[in-house]
Amino acid sequence: MIELLSFNVKFYQIQYTIQQNPHLCKKQVLNFLAHLYLAGNNDGLIIGNFIADMVKGKSYLNYSEPIQNGILLHRQIDSFTDTHPIFRKTKRRILKDQGPYSGVVVDMFYDHFLAIEWPQFSNEKLDDFVCRNYRLMIKNYRILPERARYILPYLVRQNWLSNYAKFEPLSLIFDRMDRRTNYRSGMKTGVETLKKHYPEIKKDFYAFMPEISDFVENMDLIQD
Repeated sequence: MIELLSFNVKFYQIQYTIQQNPHLCKKQVLNFLAHLYLAGNNDGLIIGNFIADMVKGKSYLNYSEPIQNGILLHRQIDSFTDTHPIFRKTKRRILKDQGPYSGVVVDMFYDHFLAIEWPQFSNEKLDDFVCRNYRLMIKNYRILPERARYILPYLVRQNWLSNYAKFEPLSLIFDRMDRRTNYRSGMKTGVETLKKHYPEIKKDFYAFMPEISDFVENMDLIQD
C-alpha cells in the first residue's frame, strides 16, 4: 500500500532537517486513527483533526473554515474523552504501570482496538481508509503546519495508522515516545501493560466508542 503513495517530498532531506532542528519533533502526537475516523468523510474536518495538536491557540483561524471546524472538533473530542468516566476508568486500570502518562497511553490503546476491531465500525477496509487519508494529507502537504509536514513522511513510510493493530510496531512507537521524555515516562512498557489488562481495556473501548460517536454526530460538524 505504501508503494502506491507517491509525493514530491524527499524523505531523507526531511529527516536531515529534523536532525538539525530537533524541536520540530519534540512532541509528536501519535493517536491519529480515532480522530481521523471520527472526522467522517469531509476533507476539511479530516485535515483539521490531523493537525489540531500542532495548531496552538487562535492560530487555527489562519485556516479555511472546514479545517477550522476540524481543529475545533479535535479539541472537543479531546475534552470529552479526558473527562469521560469510561476513559478515566481505563486510566485508573493502568495508573500503577504508566503513572502520569496514563492518558496518553490509553489514547494509543484505544487506537489499537479501533484498528483491530475496524470491521465493527466501518464498511471501508482499514487499508483503504488509511491510504485515502495518507493521500489527502500528501495532497494538502503545503498547507500543513511545520511539525505536521515533518511527521507525515514517517507516518506514511512506517504506516503508523495500520500498525496500531500490531504489538511490535506499537511497542516501537511507545519506545519512541518514551525516548522523547528521556525515558522518564515508562511508556516503553506500554504493550506489556496492554497485554496485562487486555480484556478489561477492550471492554472499556467498546463501551466508550458509541459514546464518543454520538457526541461527535450531535455536533453537526460531520458532513459527507
